[in-house]
Amino acid sequence: MSAPRRTLIFICANQKKIMKYNRKEFLKTAGMLGGGFALSSFLSKDRGALEAKKIKNFALQLYSLRDDLPKDPKGILKEVSTFGYKQIESYEGKQGMFWGMTPTEFKQYMKELDMKIISSHCNINNDFEKKAADAASIGMKYLICPWIGPLKTLDDYKRFADQFNKCGSICKKNGIRFAYHNHDYTFREQDGQFPQDIIMTETDPSLVDYEMDIFWVVVTGEDPIAWLKKYPGRFKLSHIKDRHTTDSGKDESCILGEGDIDYKGIAKIAEDYGVDYHVVEQEEYEGTTPLISAEKNAQYMKRLLS
Repeated sequence: MSAPRRTLIFICANQKKIMKYNRKEFLKTAGMLGGGFALSSFLSKDRGALEAKKIKNFALQLYSLRDDLPKDPKGILKEVSTFGYKQIESYEGKQGMFWGMTPTEFKQYMKELDMKIISSHCNINNDFEKKAADAASIGMKYLICPWIGPLKTLDDYKRFADQFNKCGSICKKNGIRFAYHNHDYTFREQDGQFPQDIIMTETDPSLVDYEMDIFWVVVTGEDPIAWLKKYPGRFKLSHIKDRHTTDSGKDESCILGEGDIDYKGIAKIAEDYGVDYHVVEQEEYEGTTPLISAEKNAQYMKRLLS
């Protein structure tokens, strides 16, 4: 997402456990497998130090609703549309990127809800050319690889970089873009190097972009702003996901504004260095529900825009 198996347990401090989910298990099922520094630049004690640039729209990563969406895709999407989201980023579940609908049907339904699908995470090892054609046919901007590792050697990351270049070429032929979404493992040093550096230097900027999951960068102790500045124009999308650290020291995602990541400070800098799309994601739900969290996260993003 070799590393210990990661089980995501959704817990509220001093409240009952309400959900349990294994992300690696899900990604396998979906077929998707294929440093110290001053944290004060982006943690909450400096929240509001920088004025956020106006963001036209913000998207929701539908993986945030993975326990609800498969049961009633149209109903859940309709409810999401009432929260203020105008864009969505899908993912490839058992019902595909378009949740049992054809690409055209999905686009039409999005239009009815006054929303657009801008991107989707997908399995790059299965029918990728068809997925690129389908995405392009309805005006999507990106197909994104969500997971590759952690990998045993740095050469393994180089091999994936080669595959990313091939995926990028396929997407380019169809008039869309390809990107890779990080987890923590590419921002942890391995044999004295960051796998993220290897992937980024070994991929062609004309073919491959990146989606920075800011939560996972922060979890490793790395500075997202420093990485944005190191590779200007390479990170075209961001995952906005707040962090809460439990008393036991475990990092969990939480409702935006209730954690310690200063997105008001990060947003303007991210856009200055090339980020075009801000995608809300939440994987853990402390005493709440996915839909309630999605609504509160939309409210946070509206305040960020004000």
